[in-house]
Amino acid sequence: MAQTEPNLDHDISWFLLPSYWAKMVVALISFLCFANSYDGDFVFDDSEAIINNKDLRAETPLGDLWYHDFWGSKLSSNTSHKSYRPLTVLTFRINYLLAGGFYPVGFHVINIILHCTISVLMIDVFSILLGGLQFSNKGRRLNLAPKSSLLAALLFAVHPVHTECVAGIVGRADLLCALFFLLSFLGYCKAFRENKEGHTFSILWVLVSVILGAIAMLCKEQGITILGLNAVFDALVINKINLLELIQKLLHKDKLLENAGQLRKGLLFRITLLMSGGASILYIRWRIMGTGPPAFTEVDNPASFADSLFVRAINYNYYYSLNAWLLLCPWWLCFDWSMGCIPLIKSVSDWRIIALAALWFCLIGLICQALCSEDSHKRRILTLGLGFLIIPFLPASNLFFRVGFVIAERVIYLPSIGYCILFTYGFSLLSKQAKKKKILAVAVLGILLINVMRCTFRSSQWRSEEQLFRSALSVCPLNAKVHYNVGKNLADKGNQSAAIKYYREAVRLNPKYVHAMNNLGNILKERNELHEAEELLSLAVQIQPDFAAAWMNLGIVQNSLRRFEEAEQSYWTAIKHRKKYPDCYYNLGRLYADLNRHIDALNAWRNATVLKPEHSLAWNNMIILLDNTGNLAQAEAVGREALELIPNDHSLMFSLANVLGKSQKYKNR
Repeated sequence: MAQTEPNLDHDISWFLLPSYWAKMVVALISFLCFANSYDGDFVFDDSEAIINNKDLRAETPLGDLWYHDFWGSKLSSNTSHKSYRPLTVLTFRINYLLAGGFYPVGFHVINIILHCTISVLMIDVFSILLGGLQFSNKGRRLNLAPKSSLLAALLFAVHPVHTECVAGIVGRADLLCALFFLLSFLGYCKAFRENKEGHTFSILWVLVSVILGAIAMLCKEQGITILGLNAVFDALVINKINLLELIQKLLHKDKLLENAGQLRKGLLFRITLLMSGGASILYIRWRIMGTGPPAFTEVDNPASFADSLFVRAINYNYYYSLNAWLLLCPWWLCFDWSMGCIPLIKSVSDWRIIALAALWFCLIGLICQALCSEDSHKRRILTLGLGFLIIPFLPASNLFFRVGFVIAERVIYLPSIGYCILFTYGFSLLSKQAKKKKILAVAVLGILLINVMRCTFRSSQWRSEEQLFRSALSVCPLNAKVHYNVGKNLADKGNQSAAIKYYREAVRLNPKYVHAMNNLGNILKERNELHEAEELLSLAVQIQPDFAAAWMNLGIVQNSLRRFEEAEQSYWTAIKHRKKYPDCYYNLGRLYADLNRHIDALNAWRNATVLKPEHSLAWNNMIILLDNTGNLAQAEAVGREALELIPNDHSLMFSLANVLGKSQKYKNR
């Protein structure tokens, strides 16, 4: 592992800091980028992954985390997304228990600390990737590219595309995955030591690296890719294999035994350990998760549902080019890129084909340089840069399985390592050619400053749902989900008139958007615009026959229109598709009460309270109905039962007081 290659720092006009100060600077700047997100709310996916996730609560057995997906659903369920991240959910649970409830500050602070820690670790990682692996006489690893590694780490720390991972609490999965991903890589590097006879390696540290890779995968699926990157690093840096020469020898069937030196230093043994470890991890994961595919819909990833292989391939490649553009120019950022945000390319006449051509022109050029360059230093850096750019992205590429998104900024967190390597190497080449190197250094400082400002601004947009959703309107005006979320946020705040406008636009952009139809129908129902509400809800259940909420709302509208038989049928259809549906039983009870079917009404309300013991309206209606029908003793018993479960409900107290008054139990009032 002797260092015979040129120093990457030689031509870089950049400040040099001692290792300790370099790490302090990176930590401070990465903190400043995202510090203003610390007091943000739970936004977007945080609701499902945290607030509505029963796995965070103490009453849920800890062992259930290993059989549930990231959102708290059973992995065996047909509706599960198969996102198996039990260690991430465990950290959410610890956050929840320590805070004593759903207080977002603690969740956000941990995310910020994780990103700062990862950014600091990047200095050590980039020092190895850019400068190689060499040790002092005392066995201490040397940083042979201190200026380059600092620049690359700063680029990583302030990249705006990371905002979703840091400011969005569900980004914890990517942060934890990245942390153990880097520790696995550093652990693998720690396996090697130099001595007088050359160098040796520690099997223990290789196994530790595999275990850390497994932990990374239990935080997020991408973590498993570190084992492949460790193998690439071993071949290129430790064994200094020239891939082009090796391929040529294999093709010409040279005597492999004479070239066994390519596999010296235990490379084959270590690769076997990595492959065996990876296969074992994937097998265990498969046994826990089962073989069923994740449940995604066409709106999540329309290209993957295209009938034509050509359309699928061309759109996947277009998505790759957009991800590359987000790394190069992270100005247009959006919390969700699905549902019409990026229209499908359906023919080669679409001008967006240029983006594909540009992407592959650059990639092929870099790959050729990585394989064919006579400069071993250049080959190594370019290959490692491409490896860290491409390999962690493979699970999100749709190549092996369908993913549930078009573009997701969070999945670029790890691939951005490769981007930072390539950017830094490109900067060193420009510095070598430039006559005024200081101007070039100032330009890079300007890029860093712009990115810091962009991170600060973008993280402030993640502090509330209203700001986050509205920020997407200018980026993805064709995204029906963006308009839906803006409308939902307005409706939750009581601004129904404005919400209607956004719901209508969501339905216009996506005529099959059943959730927008349901919410719009619900608002129109409350505004007594019953006929249009019925049309929307009827269309929603035609498109998605198992949409229980839409069936219930349709039943409420039909009840208001005094079409009682149709309303009853709609309620029972909703219950058929969602057996545990207390609100539907409550509304069914109201229908029966209107029809004077008192026994049926009481049974329906009793079902509602069994499924949801704190359902105050169902309890209250039972008391009132029993009171009105002269069953005072039964009404009193129900009232007392209800108050034991909901002791501070004033409406229940009032209804029970009326019953006690009619029973002449004045002291109990």
